[in-house]
Amino acid sequence: MARRLIVLSTGGTIAMAAAAPEAGGDLRFNAHALIEAAPGLDALARIEARDVLAKPSASFTLADQAKIARAAEEAAREADGVVVTHGTDTLEETAFALSLLTRVDAPIVLTGAMRRPDQPGADGPANLLAAARVALCEQARALGPLVVMDDEIFCAHLVRKSHSFRPHAFSAHPFGPIGHVAEGRVRVVLKPAALPPQISFGAGSARVAILEAGAGFCAETALALATVVDGLVLSLPGAGHVAADAAPALGELAQRLPVVFATRTGAGETLASSYAYAGGEIDLIARGLIPAGPLDARKARVALQLLLSDGADRARVGAYFAMFSAT
Repeated sequence: MARRLIVLSTGGTIAMAAAAPEAGGDLRFNAHALIEAAPGLDALARIEARDVLAKPSASFTLADQAKIARAAEEAAREADGVVVTHGTDTLEETAFALSLLTRVDAPIVLTGAMRRPDQPGADGPANLLAAARVALCEQARALGPLVVMDDEIFCAHLVRKSHSFRPHAFSAHPFGPIGHVAEGRVRVVLKPAALPPQISFGAGSARVAILEAGAGFCAETALALATVVDGLVLSLPGAGHVAADAAPALGELAQRLPVVFATRTGAGETLASSYAYAGGEIDLIARGLIPAGPLDARKARVALQLLLSDGADRARVGAYFAMFSAT
């Protein structure tokens, strides 16, 4: 019996083309068209196309990401594998959301394109074909959602977009890809030690902002943001440090709404017991701020949005983020 692959389309560059040679790209391809444009795809499995969304990914909302997660999990229970085509702008956020929301053995693989189908060197068809091979591979089962770009395989909870326009635009510093596709063969050489703790998407709305701090940071900016958000993520220097004179105001703010702090360095994690000076991580934690552990600010924002959408209070938020540091 032929294997079954479901391709879910959500828009993005992979589905865009220009109406005229000098015009910019706009959405023009649905899931069926993407499948037809990928040579050899239909030889791998029985393919089913489903359109979930049709947007540039920068326009995605938390509800959109939850909708993709539901569609992907439903498809994964019906098929041998699932591929989600997605815009690359916010692919890392949706990939992380799927790693928190879904729990299925069948592979869910996200992919996209850095060049439109009508541009020289278009990478969408090759990425879609590679993603399909991974989604149908036994080695990829039970690894959680994956991202396949430029023949590299990434864990969804680790991947980052690291270049704005080059085809080789995704990385997972400092770990790198967990495998690759070569000559049509899938090689998975690493496996995650654990998946992120599962979470639910609730019916509520959740407004969460990211604020980056550095030299000269003043807490008035955070206090102003607090009037229009439900939660705040601070992207802080080093292992999670802020100016001493800003710490008291941030502590007051943390009593009113969840304030999570992450390191802005791009690698490593927030510390918890190394620096006790005013504005150091020990001081911030004592004032009620919540360390993000190994999560960067973008991923911490996704997790906090999901928690708040499900009605989580500050204690539940703190307990959830503590699980990331414990694994």
